[in-house]
Amino acid sequence: MKMTMHIDEALLNRVIERFGFSSKTEAVEMALREMDRKARFKEVVSKGIGVTPEEMKNAVDPDYDILSMRAAESSVPYGSKYGSKRSR
Repeated sequence: MKMTMHIDEALLNRVIERFGFSSKTEAVEMALREMDRKARFKEVVSKGIGVTPEEMKNAVDPDYDILSMRAAESSVPYGSKYGSKRSR
């Protein structure tokens, strides 16, 4: 959808540069998605997932050892497509 917006050009350019977006549209869409994701996350956290702490504790195998699982994983590059250039 086409629309006209008044956006701080310096701010938009900093975001595009820092995160490597290929267009203004891509930067604005990602910013909107991030705001939506944060709002939905806060909603889930405030509502909880509907289980008691005891039920949560019983949901995890007592033999589960996160440290040995991590040691067994192969190394992968840190960061993402939209990570800052400093983390690449």
